[in-house]
Amino acid sequence: MGLKVISPGPLTSVQDEGRFGHQRIGMSPAGAMDLHSMRLANLLVGNDLGEGVLEMTFLGPKLQFTQDNVFALTGADMGATLDGVPVPLGQAWPAKAGSVLQIGPARAGCRGYLAVAGGLDVPVLYGSKSTLLRSGLGGFQGRKLAAGDTIPFASPRAQIPNLAVRRLPPQPPISKEITVRVILGPQDDRFTKEGLDTFLNSTFTVDEKSDRMGYRLNGPKVEHSTDANIISDGIPLGAVQIPGSGQPIIMMSEHQGSGGYTKIANIISVDIPLVAQCAPGDKIRFQAIKLDLAQELYLAQRAQYERLRQVYDQDFKSIYRVSVNGNTYCVGISPAK
Repeated sequence: MGLKVISPGPLTSVQDEGRFGHQRIGMSPAGAMDLHSMRLANLLVGNDLGEGVLEMTFLGPKLQFTQDNVFALTGADMGATLDGVPVPLGQAWPAKAGSVLQIGPARAGCRGYLAVAGGLDVPVLYGSKSTLLRSGLGGFQGRKLAAGDTIPFASPRAQIPNLAVRRLPPQPPISKEITVRVILGPQDDRFTKEGLDTFLNSTFTVDEKSDRMGYRLNGPKVEHSTDANIISDGIPLGAVQIPGSGQPIIMMSEHQGSGGYTKIANIISVDIPLVAQCAPGDKIRFQAIKLDLAQELYLAQRAQYERLRQVYDQDFKSIYRVSVNGNTYCVGISPAK
């Protein structure tokens, strides 16, 4: 028993952190577009960071729980309700068998994430539960969800410890205009000084042809010093290709394994989720930083996950609700050490 799909939304699929080590045979990593939101959802319900979740794009599904479980929603606020009662974003929430979860359109951003305690019971293919939509592999039958599907729970839990404190601290609002940090290279030497200046000092617009494979951007032409072609090499998540048109393409979760266009830069891992929440028409700027700062930011994010897990898993003696300036907080009291 698990989640029965009453209506699926335009693009709802099972995703996790992706599958790696197989690009040499042409298999894309796939995985959640907004890995940060996916991991936070899993933390809230007590799962491993990389457990499979539902990724919902622009408009969420209508789902019925066929068994008691605890769930959490993160990412884009989609105005969810459970049996007509609003469900807060970024908080663990219990659901009874028969309850209906209605997830609406994204109010800001474009991708929401639903995690359930114990995870989803779908086959693990090459080390991942992620759906590779372009190839029809992984996830639930290799495709997006459809009405009538039932996604089984793996190890459902009607109750989890410290439910009242399993909520996220305030998160930065999702914006329609973002600046993402990049490491220049590996082919930044194939661009003129003017081309590099254009890339780092211009605003680009997300094109309507953007998808899980790549985000196409429109803006001033980024000028090459020679041409756009290279001997094909590997492509990582977040690489920014510049083809002959001079218009950037950001490689996203279902990116190809290799490519023959120059890559001017790579978006740092902690900023890729910002891009994943961009919809067509949103604006993106690029800022170059050093590799050591990118590594510090990555380690700080991992430390944040660990701090949250420690809070959620503490052995609280008592939990109190405290109101401060009109806001209500759950405060846990743990034994002195």
